[in-house]
Amino acid sequence: MQDVQDKVAVVTGGASGIGYGIARALLGAGMKVAILDRSQAHLDEVRAELKGANNVHFIAVDVTDRAAMAAAADEVEQVFGKVHVICNNAGVPSGEAMDEASYEEWDWVLDVNLGGVINGVKSFLPKIKAHGEGGHVVNTSSMAGLIPLPATGGVYSASKFAVRGVTDSLRLALAKDGVGVSCLCPGLTRSRIMSVRRTGEIDPGEGELFNDMSGAMDPLELGQAVLRGIRDNDPYIFPHGEFKEEVRGIFEEILALFPDASDAPRARLDFEQRRREITEAAKRGEA
Repeated sequence: MQDVQDKVAVVTGGASGIGYGIARALLGAGMKVAILDRSQAHLDEVRAELKGANNVHFIAVDVTDRAAMAAAADEVEQVFGKVHVICNNAGVPSGEAMDEASYEEWDWVLDVNLGGVINGVKSFLPKIKAHGEGGHVVNTSSMAGLIPLPATGGVYSASKFAVRGVTDSLRLALAKDGVGVSCLCPGLTRSRIMSVRRTGEIDPGEGELFNDMSGAMDPLELGQAVLRGIRDNDPYIFPHGEFKEEVRGIFEEILALFPDASDAPRARLDFEQRRREITEAAKRGEA
C-alpha cells in the first residue's frame, strides 16, 4: 500500500504512547486518522495538541466493547469515508505473577490485548474489504510475543504470542483480497501502558515515570517504522534491532530439538507437502 495520501486509518489506543506515535506518523504522511482510546483525558490532550487539524477524528471507546467498536467503525466511515488501515494497538500490562494470577487478571489482559485485536478486525475489516481498493491491518504484539517473559510478564507475554498467531494466519487469509497484514513487535518505547489498572483507572504518576524511562524509543520513531511496514507490506515490523541475536538464539534452539524427518511415513510427508503448497498459494494471493 504505497500510496497512503488521503487514505483513512484507525488507531486504537491512539491517544498516547505507541498508538499516538503511529497516529502522528500516519497524519504526517497525509492520511486521515481516527484516534480511538478509552481515556477521555488522553483524547482531550491529543485534541488540544492537534487543534485545528481537519484530518483527525477522536472517539472514546473501550476495545473490549464489541457494540461500541462496531458503532465506532460506522462513525469513522460517516466522517471520513472508506477505511483503508486499521491499527489494533490498544494494550494493557499484567501486574500478577503468572503462576498466581487471578482469573480476573487473565480475563482482563486477554480481553484487551487479544480480544481488542479480534474486535478491531471484526469491526473494521469488512469495511476495508467491501470497497475493494485494498488496505492494511497492523496488529500490535510485542517482542514479548517472541521472547517469553517470566514472573509478572507471563500473562502479558501469553496474550502477545496469541496476537502474533492471529496476525500470521490473517495475513494468509487476506492476501487474496489485496489487504496486507503486519505484526508489530515493539520493544521498550515511551508509553503509559504501565499506568493502566484493571479497575479502569489510570495512575498518572506511574505513567509519567514510565514516559521518562531512559533509553526508551520515541513513539514517533516507532510510528515511522509502522508507516514503512504498511507501505512495504512487511509481515513483521521490528523497530528495535537489539533483539535480533536473542531471537536468533531462540529459533536455533527450537530447530536443534527437531528429530530427523527421514523416518517419517511417506503419507505423512505428502500430507505436510500439500499443506505447504496451500500456504504458499495463500501467500501469493491465490484463493
